[in-house]
Amino acid sequence: MDLPLQAFVFDFDGVIVDSEPAHYRAFQAVLEPLGQGYGWDEYLAHYIGFDDRDGFREAFRRGERELAEADLEGLIEAKSAAFDRELAAGLEPIPGAVECVRRLGELLPLAVCSGALRQEIEPTLAALGIAEEFRVVVSAEDVAHSKPDPASYRLAVERLGESLGKPLEPAACAAIEDTPTGAASARGAGLWVVGLDRGGDAGLEQAHRVVREPAEVDADLLAALGRGEQA
Repeated sequence: MDLPLQAFVFDFDGVIVDSEPAHYRAFQAVLEPLGQGYGWDEYLAHYIGFDDRDGFREAFRRGERELAEADLEGLIEAKSAAFDRELAAGLEPIPGAVECVRRLGELLPLAVCSGALRQEIEPTLAALGIAEEFRVVVSAEDVAHSKPDPASYRLAVERLGESLGKPLEPAACAAIEDTPTGAASARGAGLWVVGLDRGGDAGLEQAHRVVREPAEVDADLLAALGRGEQA
């Protein structure tokens, strides 16, 4: 089958693993003692897709409180420790995600592009038995600006090209994202975007194609994207 695409990039949280509830609980473990806590619905509406850095900045901005940059690293470290406790309990994969990674890995070079920390991503991929499927992992530490800024996807494409020993154009790559923030980042970097909308209300208008389950992302869909076909 003709497959004009040359690489595929996976988001991590909400696409490979169902980690958003764990991230929410870890944020609240840090914010609630400061009087800055918020509900799950507010997290979904305003915070999902941010990395830790911008998540704390947004919480303080919405709470109309000053956040000194000098204090930000301590908050991030505290949230990371809280999330490590969540990791120790284990994260469940999104149904069909592991199979999707392996299926696409037989077709194309793969990368992860995420606002999560590397120490969160790599052990989880290893626990799921899919770490070796990915040539590149771009995490929060690798860029100064998180999604929806396109910097992380630009870097993922650049590093994928380096791993292949040849320049790689963003338009020759596709990504899968489950949030408007992530879809905006990937599309802003020039990639084709598959939106994973498991609940049917994710607001993924910037995606070129929208699917309900990872099982729908197959060679036929990738070939259609590579030909420039949109839903």
